[in-house]
Amino acid sequence: MNIQERISEILAAEAAAILAIRVTPDFERALLALRDCPAKVLTAGMGKAGHVARKFASTLCSTGTPASYIHPGEAAHGDLGLIGPEDCLVAFSTSGKTREVIEMLELGRHLGLKTVIGITSHPDSELRALSDIVLDMGLVEEPCIHGLTPTSSIVVMLAISDAVALALMELKGFSRHDFGLRHHGGYLGKRARLDNE
Repeated sequence: MNIQERISEILAAEAAAILAIRVTPDFERALLALRDCPAKVLTAGMGKAGHVARKFASTLCSTGTPASYIHPGEAAHGDLGLIGPEDCLVAFSTSGKTREVIEMLELGRHLGLKTVIGITSHPDSELRALSDIVLDMGLVEEPCIHGLTPTSSIVVMLAISDAVALALMELKGFSRHDFGLRHHGGYLGKRARLDNE
């Protein structure tokens, strides 16, 4: 194997997967739903998608939209109680068939879950049917030699969630000063404070 060539192929495949995302009116609907959410913003996903969901919640918190990650597996053992009336939940699942995510959404509706935004790929995704708004990842081919390891699909999820977070920040008029107030430590916090002096 030519290692440099293979690395370049993988990077090109991931970049192409991001560029193939179709930005539809559903992205605008999702942003408005998150901006106008009357209660909590929650995120959920299992496995690698769960890591993206957790990162999305963290990015939302630091850019003016308080959010919490709910683990679908733990939801089956009591954490479902985090869901309350009028909450909005962003669910991540490439296949849209992840049992724990599907069960959590079905049961969450009984607790008053208001809006579900699904980020998914597969056309036969069960998540699509349970979502009020779908942000379609498109059909993503993994560059793994077995076509199994979720890499390009995770990069697409991450890119979509980052785009939503940054656009939402702008929509809400979130300033550099606001950013600095939420980052009292580290390099970014120092930069934000210096910029505001």
